[in-house]
Amino acid sequence: MILIGLTGGIGCGKSEVSRLLEKRGAVIVDADLIVRELQQPGGEIFLRMVEMFGEKVVATDGSLNRAAVANEVFKDADLLKKLNSLIHPVVRRVMNERVESHRATDKIVILDIPLLVENPREGLDGVLVVDLDPQTAIERIVSQRNMSIDDAKARVSAQSTREQRLAIADHVVDNSGDRDALAIQVDVAWSWITSLK
Repeated sequence: MILIGLTGGIGCGKSEVSRLLEKRGAVIVDADLIVRELQQPGGEIFLRMVEMFGEKVVATDGSLNRAAVANEVFKDADLLKKLNSLIHPVVRRVMNERVESHRATDKIVILDIPLLVENPREGLDGVLVVDLDPQTAIERIVSQRNMSIDDAKARVSAQSTREQRLAIADHVVDNSGDRDALAIQVDVAWSWITSLK
């Protein structure tokens, strides 16, 4: 098994890179998807978040009201830190279980972890960083996610810096171009990953 950490700031196109790697044969273990699974009503993280924030983060249909949570944590760095310390150990445990299920195979496993700088992983064969100028990322977030510019800036500033991500990179995918340019970048990244076998 080859184990690669994939990271990048919000709005950089990391999810698209992840999808393109999966098309090439990689197994994706996505931290954000695991969080969403565990945030389903009755899930381990859902219950802890309701305990932490109260009923105001529960939507009328009983699901987690993500917008209400975001409103709380992206204006309070201490609260965001507290939430992350609640979520990260649980997500790490589930990710480790999924990785272990591929340990004895020859698969390429990609750990898609937005906060890899903040939560370093041991045992990786390499780190792939999707890079994009933060201003361009903010523009993409506003246009594609229907988010206000202030919200987008708050989310970008809550993450590690571009320089911090590039400092841990073994390989960089530049996503400043169009989708065709990105596909070429992912082909180059795939060649790098498969060379690690």
